[in-house]
Amino acid sequence: MTTPAEQLLASARARGADLPYAGAVTPQQAHQLLQQQPSAKLVDVRTNAERHWVGQVALPPGQHVAIEWSSWPSGVANPQFVEQLNAVAAKDDVLLFLCRSGVRSRHAAKLATEHGFANAFDILEGFEGDKDSEGHRKNVAGWCKAGLPWIGG
Repeated sequence: MTTPAEQLLASARARGADLPYAGAVTPQQAHQLLQQQPSAKLVDVRTNAERHWVGQVALPPGQHVAIEWSSWPSGVANPQFVEQLNAVAAKDDVLLFLCRSGVRSRHAAKLATEHGFANAFDILEGFEGDKDSEGHRKNVAGWCKAGLPWIGG
């Protein structure tokens, strides 16, 4: 019999059959997976400025890891990304990558996979989701819109 976490991971892998990483989850599925599999880690790849000014997920210590994909305001890619990921995660850990709207997290999941992380998943929609018709975020999709725990901002 499969556990709920295994069912979520199977669904995520099916969704990612043609992706260059393990798969993708919705914010709700990511949150469920983190509750059901405490060894899973959410890797927030947004800039430190975004986490400080906009907010961040509220998870138990050890489940939330912050590794910038690029820096602000320069936008320069983080040359230490893989090294920093290696310092906080094992190659077989379930890693759920999160950014603002789901673009940088896909790149991070791909890079992680290329460096031997077999369970790298993208969190669809990101933390804030896409912009609404008035140019605001957090109203269309994403971690915040889903009502999942977050703080700050």
